[in-house]
Amino acid sequence: MSGLPNNWSIVRLGDITCQSKLKTNPSNIEKTRYVGLKHIEKDTGKLIEYGYSNEVKSSKSIFRKGDLLYGKLRPYLNKVWCATFNGICSTDLLVFPQCHLNNEYLKYRLLMPDFVRFANINVSGVHHPRVKFDTISSFEIPLPPFPEQQRIAAKIEELFTKLDAGVAALQKAKTLLKQYRQSVLKAAVEGKLTEEWRRENGKRIEPASVLLERIQAERKQRLGGKYKPPKPVDTSNLPDLPDGWVWANLKSIGEVVTGTTPSKSKLEYYGNEYPFYKPTDLNSGYNVNTSSDSLSSEGILKARLLRKNTVLVTCIGATIGKTGLIRKEGASNQQINAILNEEGILSEYLYFAAISPFFQNQILSKSSSTTLPILNKSKFEELPIMIPSYNEQKEIVNEIDRLFSIIDESELVIDTELKRSQSLRQSILKRAFEGKLVPQDPSDPPASELLERIKAQKRNSQ
Repeated sequence: MSGLPNNWSIVRLGDITCQSKLKTNPSNIEKTRYVGLKHIEKDTGKLIEYGYSNEVKSSKSIFRKGDLLYGKLRPYLNKVWCATFNGICSTDLLVFPQCHLNNEYLKYRLLMPDFVRFANINVSGVHHPRVKFDTISSFEIPLPPFPEQQRIAAKIEELFTKLDAGVAALQKAKTLLKQYRQSVLKAAVEGKLTEEWRRENGKRIEPASVLLERIQAERKQRLGGKYKPPKPVDTSNLPDLPDGWVWANLKSIGEVVTGTTPSKSKLEYYGNEYPFYKPTDLNSGYNVNTSSDSLSSEGILKARLLRKNTVLVTCIGATIGKTGLIRKEGASNQQINAILNEEGILSEYLYFAAISPFFQNQILSKSSSTTLPILNKSKFEELPIMIPSYNEQKEIVNEIDRLFSIIDESELVIDTELKRSQSLRQSILKRAFEGKLVPQDPSDPPASELLERIKAQKRNSQ
């Protein structure tokens, strides 16, 4: 660490602090505040919340105001907090007592990436990997005079407070954008997004009822004796629709098919020819172009081939309702129902209708209320959906695309600023520990004198 101010020193962590050995049994003390690993926020050095000693049963470590708590158990190695009150904590937190060192300064130093990497590569243990104080005590850090430690810690806190306020504002804006996205979808399927368009074009467009009749006629002609006309949708508990719209269930606008998984024991069924879509692949939403698994030409014969621009909906498990629009033909597993929409029903409109709050709520309300929610095919294909004319479907898709594009651009700007704030945070820390964040005071006693006092205190305490 060349280039440090002259009155700074390079020391090992073990030279300036030690591990407190104070332990207690919670049953032997009055009710006091308890801090566990879950109570400390990762990467920030902040306490989220705390518990109380009556919530724990085993022996715990004692800490006092000003002590530094450091998580030694992976994946909590980057959890660190400078105590603002007396209490007890998990024994998976190392306690560094306050001495002649400013523990706020040390807290921020332990948040630096180089220390985090050092701790991570020096853990031991298989089931509960953790780092020992004797190991991290060899890590070298820069030590400024004590008054400068205070100035550095105060300046970091000041700058981080401003950064935190900016991050909070960005995250709030991101939340509002998500809400706006949902409001766009809600307005779209309620006909409010294209209200003005209908006023201008309503007399020139074919009503959705005529479209639905034509779809049924074409299906009857195609399927012959196999065709079973769908029952009318019970609209008694459904909201009113704009003029020219109709309610329909999924099976009246297309065929619903459940995916299937070819035998895993047949290696020849799997290859690179056809995507094999699973719920996690639907994270891409509107443009599902890739899959984590794929089928061969032989394997696709054992599955159900789905044409491109098919809407897929997960109908089982924690991700029930997750929806994607596939842009390449392929197949899906049995957790997914595919909607093979008829001509006259725009796939893009169907996708947006399927991710709308109304339809998603329908999925949840109709699914089994068990630990593993499931909506079987027969219930799924009965779900009601709002159908406008084909031309209005196109207009709705165009409007959603336009508004979502604006939202996407805004979210990209926010994400860029959030990354920038994280980089700025690290830049602040880097400058702090290079001696460049606050000015040096010639009257400060050198760090070497501080180091001698710390060593003397440690000798006296032994």
